[in-house]
Amino acid sequence: MNAPAVLQWTEDDTPHSARWHSEAAAPPPRRVVVADDRMPADTAYRLMCEGTALLWRGDFHNARQLLQAVARRVDEPRRKPKAPPATPLDAFNRYRLTQAQRARTLGMLLIPVDAGHVIPLRRAPDVRQACEEAHGPADTPYVMSLRELQGIVGAHEWRKKGVPVAALNATIHPHYGVFSPVRGEYLELVAAAPLPATDLAFDIGTGTGVLAAILARRGITRVVATDQDPRALACAGENIARLGLAGQVELLQADLFPPGRAPLIVCNPPWLPARPATPLEHAVYDPDSRMLRGFLQGLPAHLDTGGEGWLILSDLAEHLGLRAPDMVRETIAAAGLRLIERHDTRPTHPKATDATDPLHAARRQEITSLWRLTHA
Repeated sequence: MNAPAVLQWTEDDTPHSARWHSEAAAPPPRRVVVADDRMPADTAYRLMCEGTALLWRGDFHNARQLLQAVARRVDEPRRKPKAPPATPLDAFNRYRLTQAQRARTLGMLLIPVDAGHVIPLRRAPDVRQACEEAHGPADTPYVMSLRELQGIVGAHEWRKKGVPVAALNATIHPHYGVFSPVRGEYLELVAAAPLPATDLAFDIGTGTGVLAAILARRGITRVVATDQDPRALACAGENIARLGLAGQVELLQADLFPPGRAPLIVCNPPWLPARPATPLEHAVYDPDSRMLRGFLQGLPAHLDTGGEGWLILSDLAEHLGLRAPDMVRETIAAAGLRLIERHDTRPTHPKATDATDPLHAARRQEITSLWRLTHA
């Protein structure tokens, strides 16, 4: 096991250190200065852009206001007109680079946290439950970025409130670091596709457990749902229990398939074949289409004769130039599979119609599909 990362700084001419915590796996900043309510936003912006972290000792609400002020300064140059990217892939690469640079700069405002996830600052909120949900108990003090703390608190609120899922007529409660089912169109595809005659199904990469729950609600008496992420399995377990489906859904830690075969195997892999910049992006990006290829190549060995494999996938990657137009069909054929039918729908999320989105040209063409596959 790797030793915990340590942040070091000098305060009142005395060297200090504390455990560094970053869910995004960012290394501890090398340059740190102590800051408080007296620091102007322009000074903070300059230091943060230069890679100098600010360890906050002032009022917590003032730290939030300072971060907002720095964010406005970060975003201002991005509002100026630029030459349009030559290709959709250029647009995607520019978008990711911009987002990464923004996250790196805004991540330079740091908050001290005492043991037990208590913030020792004036007017600091109680974040104990949110932080414990995200990364367990804290027996020693640590330091983290305010921006990441805000993400943890936001995830905690989503976990409490839940995400309405029309296909279930219920809510799913995502945990921190587990992909939230905010895009309902792919859930409706799974809820509406004709079911093969079966009492057993596999759900590969279950995440929040939402697809396993839909299959169980549709009458499949046993669903084996897998995921390799312990956070996802804990999240799915809570959702399945909350929905009263624990008697139908079995959760198993596995990389893709569980042992054995099934008449129905469902998989919703990450839709974009790009490298995740942080551990939290693994639910969005599938480097080299590893999960997509692994599912299709392994499906014949786990699918009963006459059974169906359901692949839920968007074609946004094709429109962005991240995946060749024929890659999915060619991988299906190479795996010894054939297409029974494909059910398509258009996305309904807000970005699909947002003309200011940098990827709007690709998003407006996007189609989400459920591919019903079987042995060739």
